[in-house]
Amino acid sequence: MATFSKRLKKLRKKNKVTLDELAREIDITKTTISRYENEKRVPKMDTVKKIADYFNVTTDYLIGNTDEKKSADKIKDAIAKDPELVSFWDEIAQREELKLLFKQTKDLEPKTIKQIIRIIKAIEEEEEELN
Repeated sequence: MATFSKRLKKLRKKNKVTLDELAREIDITKTTISRYENEKRVPKMDTVKKIADYFNVTTDYLIGNTDEKKSADKIKDAIAKDPELVSFWDEIAQREELKLLFKQTKDLEPKTIKQIIRIIKAIEEEEEELN
């Protein structure tokens, strides 16, 4: 897996963000970011969190613990072959009350993730019928 420095540089380049822009956004110097990218300095965890938030990725992705940029990516992959669940997922993916669930999927098997999404869908349908 890639290191923090490689992931940081890749994200910055892919998003066409300069050292200056990123430095301003996360309130550190561009020299410090350059040192992170060149493996001359290691960031504190709060800085890793700021960078992850800025690029909308997980800290686990940024530090190289996983290749999934977002917890939701694993869910989408697990249900990709079921159009009904994909459609449902697209409806619920941005709901704040479910974001904790998405974070918990990193250690689950795709089959289990698919079952969980089906359960959520069944609960949603039942609530719609009651209302």
